[in-house]
Amino acid sequence: MAGDGRGIVENIGGALQILWALLTPFLRRRRVRWGASGEEWGRSWPGDGLVPAPRWQTLHAITVEAPAAEVWPWVAQIGQGRGGFYSYERLENLVGCGIRNASQILPEHQDLTAVDGIRLAAKAPALPLTVVEPGRGFVLSGGGNLGTGAPAPGSTSWGVFVEPAGPGSVRVLSRQRTAWTGGLGAALLFGPWLLEPISFVMDRKMLRGIKRRAEAARAP
Repeated sequence: MAGDGRGIVENIGGALQILWALLTPFLRRRRVRWGASGEEWGRSWPGDGLVPAPRWQTLHAITVEAPAAEVWPWVAQIGQGRGGFYSYERLENLVGCGIRNASQILPEHQDLTAVDGIRLAAKAPALPLTVVEPGRGFVLSGGGNLGTGAPAPGSTSWGVFVEPAGPGSVRVLSRQRTAWTGGLGAALLFGPWLLEPISFVMDRKMLRGIKRRAEAARAP
């Protein structure tokens, strides 16, 4: 499938987008809410309480011209060793993530209630699935004592949601909230200076990948 995140030229383009984002921190305010409406940006989302006082957060969104029942299966199978992330596969594997983007629905990875966590990379521990709302969304948490108020170097939550947007269409949204305490090390690990440009490019590609797959499945 063209645009599936595997092509060499496609991944070179993704790398150049990351470089541009790294060089333009003054555009961060626009990037953190790419595709999201004012109402979507201002509302609370499931899992927000896991990081109640984020030092930075993002909400990326896209409209998919397909009903929720046909979009959710692509979201449900997200993860390493599952359906992948529909993003720049070669860039992810360049750092050892071991990702393979699916181009079809995988029945064995549809029941999130039977999964304790999802890995982002092959050798990384699975992040706990803290919130699961079948058909609507999930939230992963990681980094520390999330939601407890106890000191921790950093904490983060990431959720993907499917929201009805009208007859036969939905909004797919990706939500990340991050906080940290401590010195330079924690700031570099959890702060937006490196994470935000990289996650923006990969996240946007993921949303476009979901849209491409779900809409292509409906094409005659």
